[in-house]
Formats: sequence, C-alpha cells, structure tokens
Amino acid sequence: MEKDDRIRELEEENAKLRQELLSTKEHLKRYTNPPYRQEYYEKNKEAIKQQARERKPTSEQKKEYNKRAYIKRKEKLKNQPSENI
Repeated sequence: MEKDDRIRELEEENAKLRQELLSTKEHLKRYTNPPYRQEYYEKNKEAIKQQARERKPTSEQKKEYNKRAYIKRKEKLKNQPSENI
C-alpha cells in the first residue's frame, strides 16, 4: 500500500511539473519570439542578411587584429616573472 501511495504521489508531482513546464514555455515564447519580430524578419530578410555579410572583417582587419593580439601576448609574457628552479 505504501508503494502504491508513493507511486501515485510521484505521478501527481510529475504531472504538476509537466504542466508548470508547459506554462513556463508558453510564457517565455511570448517574450523571446514575439510575432512582430517574425514579421519584421520576414519583411527585411534580405537586408538583414546583407548587413551580416558587411559586418564580417576584411582580411586586412583580421591581420591587424592578429598582430595586435600577438603583441599583447608578447608583452604579457615579458611582464610575467619567469620561474626557473
């Protein structure tokens, strides 16, 4: 009898948690993917894709970023005291 009660209790808790999960998903859907954003994307899909292409750094910019990162790494290693035991 105790096992049956415990199983029934767990099943009820499971159903309650599932219902809570569904309600939370519905609530989040309202904020994370509202219809007006979908409409805007559908109307301006090509413009958004074009903007994304334009944001990519050119090869010259990549070289400059890499050079700057290399110099920073060298300075950091230079400033760290070396431990030779």
